[in-house]
Amino acid sequence: MDPFRTTARDLAEALVEGHWRLDDVVDRGGRSLGHRPRWLRPLARRLLEAFPDARPSADRVGDFLRLDAKFRAKWPFSLSFKARPAPKMAPMAGPPSTWPVPAIATPADLASRLGLGPGELDWFADRRGIERATVAGPLRHYDYRWKPKRNGSTRLIEAPKTRLKAIQRQILREVLSAIPPHDAAHGFRPGRSVRTFVEGHAGRAVVLKMDLLDFFPTIAAARVAALFRAAGYPDAVARALAGLCTNRAPFDIWRRPDAPESGPEAWRTRQLYRKAHLPQGAPTSPWLANLCAYRLDCRLAGLAASAGAHYTRYADDLAFSGDHSLARSIARFHVHACAIALEEGFAVHTRKTRVMRPGVRQILAGAVLNDRPNVPRDDFDALKATLHNCVRHGPEGQNRSGHPDFRAHLLGRIGHVATLNPGRAERLKAMFDRVAW
Repeated sequence: MDPFRTTARDLAEALVEGHWRLDDVVDRGGRSLGHRPRWLRPLARRLLEAFPDARPSADRVGDFLRLDAKFRAKWPFSLSFKARPAPKMAPMAGPPSTWPVPAIATPADLASRLGLGPGELDWFADRRGIERATVAGPLRHYDYRWKPKRNGSTRLIEAPKTRLKAIQRQILREVLSAIPPHDAAHGFRPGRSVRTFVEGHAGRAVVLKMDLLDFFPTIAAARVAALFRAAGYPDAVARALAGLCTNRAPFDIWRRPDAPESGPEAWRTRQLYRKAHLPQGAPTSPWLANLCAYRLDCRLAGLAASAGAHYTRYADDLAFSGDHSLARSIARFHVHACAIALEEGFAVHTRKTRVMRPGVRQILAGAVLNDRPNVPRDDFDALKATLHNCVRHGPEGQNRSGHPDFRAHLLGRIGHVATLNPGRAERLKAMFDRVAW
């Protein structure tokens, strides 16, 4: 291996293990070099200018060093590994410094906390992407199935197996739950629901609904690792945590009969899934998706405030509403919102964009909100008819969609009604209780 490349990489790993401030970077560089050469502080300044927002990964710093002509001109030199500072927690300034996440300084500490050996941590984190080339069987960490969408397309469900799911739940419980999402995020949050998502948009002059395309697979492992680094975790720990929460889908799932047909859209989807991404089906993915969309929420909330509008997000559904001033400029507003989403690494599903004025039925997340949040009348009538037939003829012949647990399916639909209209839900529940299960 190229000695200069190796030295640049080793120095990069030392430079990022701590607070991303000029004096701290210089101090860590001096410890690694065994002294402080005159070129070290200018190098630290160039690094902070190149990465001003957050502490970068060691890979990105290593790439910067290899391409920096002034640094290369100082070669050869050696590193003093005995003086290298030990990794420690170093959260970003501002809100991250207040996040009560547990201190984990090394991968060994992380493995111990999760009840894993070092080899097991590497296996489950799978940073080399072994899952992609592993044939179906017990060595895979995930089970895969294609689930049809209402619009005729499909989504890939990546369900972690028992051991990995337990690890992810522990990460969610002990680490991620200590990091708050943006207040505009209403999906996958305790105390939030479809009702809280839509109620601020009821009775407005205009409602703009937008949908993000491939929300979960769009969020790559690099963005997840950056979140953990912002929380203060050293680079090696952040990469291990990101590996435990992301996945690369195997090749053979695209050869299944229910996989998407070939074409430009299928090719785009395949490129997303072949890279490390948030798997839809992992317990950590919903909360991580909210956290990784924080900058998006900040910018869209700011855009909405500048237009006197209200903004909320439920998973990949974006909602804006406002008065007649927003209604007059809604086309321009939509263009600005799409541009922000693209700049933040997300794509808008433009065919699902809807501009809804009071003259039409305004629907968000299955709720009608022209006057107040409510269940669509046809959905309520259909559920009521199903329950009526279950009471009269028994539930066996009413499960026309083949739900594996029809009773739980009906209870879930009644629960959805209850979030929007408790009175109607009580009447439906009374009918449900009369069914002879």
